[in-house]
Amino acid sequence: MNLGILINTDKHVKDIVGLTKAAASKKHEVVLFMMDNGVKLLHNPSITALHKIPGVSMSFCQYSADVLKVSTKKIAKGIAAGSQFNNAEMVKSADKVIVL
Repeated sequence: MNLGILINTDKHVKDIVGLTKAAASKKHEVVLFMMDNGVKLLHNPSITALHKIPGVSMSFCQYSADVLKVSTKKIAKGIAAGSQFNNAEMVKSADKVIVL
């Protein structure tokens, strides 16, 4: 199964981490996309560390980061700066999408 997690708030950190780790432990692929206030989590180590888990990919909306003045200079190379196209790709490829 391919699980998409759309993160559009800076809340629910424990839920995001728990869902991602649980799905990955079952060998499901997980795609995380951050937009709107969700990009504020780019500075939360427990969130950004998720991209290191096998089967997990992560991207964020650069436009949201720019509008909210969230610095992306120190973001790990494995986390892709993108656009709503990344969101659309996630939704298209996911079997299920969770919005947090």
